[in-house]
Amino acid sequence: MEQFTGKVWVLGDDIDTDIIIPTEYLALPTVEDMKQYGFSPLRPELASQIGEGDIIVAGKNFGCGSSREQAPEIIKALKVRCVIARSYARIFFRNSINNGLLLIENSEIQDAVKEGDSITVKVGESIEHDGKTYPITSLPQNLMEILNAGGLVKAMQERNKKH
Repeated sequence: MEQFTGKVWVLGDDIDTDIIIPTEYLALPTVEDMKQYGFSPLRPELASQIGEGDIIVAGKNFGCGSSREQAPEIIKALKVRCVIARSYARIFFRNSINNGLLLIENSEIQDAVKEGDSITVKVGESIEHDGKTYPITSLPQNLMEILNAGGLVKAMQERNKKH
């Protein structure tokens, strides 16, 4: 079982894809060019403050709005290890899995953490914070295969090598 610890960034409910990456930056040539504008309508400084392995903890309906694939790509380009939210917009959830971004649903951790706290995630098992354990459900094996490969395209390449 995979386990990691990261610094928490707290966001609220209904973080839509226009907040994750505003429309005007989609014309930039690459996700690497776009990532500095991640979350800029909400917190212009956030993208430059997020460090590799950090964890976003958010409320309900994370990733709502348009179905743009760049939204999870931006979060992954910022080297966020995972997003933990109360709930996700369905198409954002699937786009994230397809891009190799781990999403975890939990409805309790939001009330316990403060920005800058450190939490430990045991994938498919639990979140640990301040001596308390919050259970999480594991994703189906086929989705874990995609995540572990780094995204859908890489997973399909791996699968096709085996046959």
